Amino acid sequence: MDQGAHHAAEQGSLLLQDQLCFALYAASRSVTTRYRPLLEELGLTYPQYLVMLVLWDRDSVSVRELGTALQLESSTLSPLLKRLEAGGLIRRERRSDDERSVAIRLTQDGADLREKARAVPLAIGEAMGLTPEQDATAKHLLRLLTANVTRD
Repeated sequence: MDQGAHHAAEQGSLLLQDQLCFALYAASRSVTTRYRPLLEELGLTYPQYLVMLVLWDRDSVSVRELGTALQLESSTLSPLLKRLEAGGLIRRERRSDDERSVAIRLTQDGADLREKARAVPLAIGEAMGLTPEQDATAKHLLRLLTANVTRD
């Protein structure tokens, strides 16, 4: 933390520009706004895109695993999954080894969408304008912040 930010934090500054939470909020809004037109071309919202990223990586996950990966409650996840299923991108199946658990799997359309989506991270990376080192540092710091804030 630089000296000015450290001093502001120690003093309990109430200036907007001194609030890390506002910098995170503004950055998050700006980035998700930048995603919107790219994802509209894929027929996805940003939360749906996050679900698809997990499925493109793993193909089949339980609802619980998906919620953990995305840090979402099942009450938030269920409507997302219903819309993706209605759109023909995923299917929900009872697991044969545990009838209480539901597996989320890609349909062929969902798997095919992966290739079209490859342009999204490239466009977002270009819009962010970070060097590879800055990108790695930003991710590291945000993961650290998340771990610290969610720690019991």
